Amino acid sequence: MKKHNLAFIDIEATGLNVTIHEIIEIGCVITTPDFEVIEEFELKIKPENIENADKISLKVNGYKSENWIDAISLKDAMRIFAEKVNGCIMVGQNVSFDNAFIEYNLIKTNITNTLHYHKLDTISIAWAKLHRDPDLEHFSLREMCLRFGIKNENAHTALSDARATFELYKKLMAL
Repeated sequence: MKKHNLAFIDIEATGLNVTIHEIIEIGCVITTPDFEVIEEFELKIKPENIENADKISLKVNGYKSENWIDAISLKDAMRIFAEKVNGCIMVGQNVSFDNAFIEYNLIKTNITNTLHYHKLDTISIAWAKLHRDPDLEHFSLREMCLRFGIKNENAHTALSDARATFELYKKLMAL
């Protein structure tokens, strides 16, 4: 079987509802199966319906319109994304959330999903390996970074969270 590259992906969105809210940022770290970094990229996406945004979500991810002046269209972002992650296995912290937004927006923009069909979730892996630890109550990225000494200086920005997820995955695989 061919060994697939891994794409550690994080998105930031204007809320939690995939049909109402929008992706405003995609961060990705692409590695070989042996964790050699091939490429990192971040795409800032201009929201088209910011009036539908959840105010709490915007506060958490630090959205400010002046920082999105040079953002690209959703269609351009999804095209670039699909080209870069072709054949990769998606890895994410709560991967189902990010994957739902990615899949919905690929369909919306009529762009083929080029990701491999397997997905890996660091929360599930952490739970499987650490659920018996009485000192561990949460499996959030923040808690996992604290536990493993991973610096995530720009938490809730897509590329920083994707990098932290990559570091977490390496730590979990070493257990």
